[in-house]
Amino acid sequence: MRLFFVEDNTALQTTVARSFERRGIQVQGFAQGRPALERWRAQPPDVVLLDLSLPDIDGLELLSAARAEQLTTPVIILTARGTVGDRILGLNIGADDYLPKPFDLDELEARVRALARRSRGAPGAAGSPGVMAMESEAFCGLRVDHDSGAIYHLGLPLDLPPREAALLRALLARPGHAVAKERLTEIVFADDLEVQPDAVEVVAYRLRKRLPADSARLVTLRGLGYLLKAPD
Repeated sequence: MRLFFVEDNTALQTTVARSFERRGIQVQGFAQGRPALERWRAQPPDVVLLDLSLPDIDGLELLSAARAEQLTTPVIILTARGTVGDRILGLNIGADDYLPKPFDLDELEARVRALARRSRGAPGAAGSPGVMAMESEAFCGLRVDHDSGAIYHLGLPLDLPPREAALLRALLARPGHAVAKERLTEIVFADDLEVQPDAVEVVAYRLRKRLPADSARLVTLRGLGYLLKAPD
């Protein structure tokens, strides 16, 4: 798999490239948008990771130009501009997914692989635009629609408050693996600069009560964080 990472932070580029290349994913970095668009035209990658704040062109403008030229490569927007307005605008222009900074590399890899499978029409990918948002990573009947952020259980929408939904999405990115409490706090309370250290524990308590009895169990690992586990 080959990625383009359009990001002017070279340290972040290097971190992602080294991590992904150990996982068998080739990353080509671009510090500016226009050279990335030229290479995209000539040699389309499998997935594009796109920052919005670029020195030569706004990321949304680059994405709009690419879609106008019928460049259909899946795009994940990665940016610190995590407002709802930016997210909606990016998705409306043609982004396939949106991950605010700071992000977890394991979650990013899961989203990259899901988009690549969907783009190639691999088994488990949906077959038409109307249903293609249903990703292939499912756990105990739980499944995430990464375009809308909606969570489904056995094909039916799971109605959760925003913070509980954010926590469950983060855990579903690595089912069966512990996710650190500190990382979950960053994800769940990304818009709160004065969050209390134990706030995520309250969200986890509420989510545990809302999970269907026949789905996953939310397990607390003292000193490590939380994980989703299949019911006994």
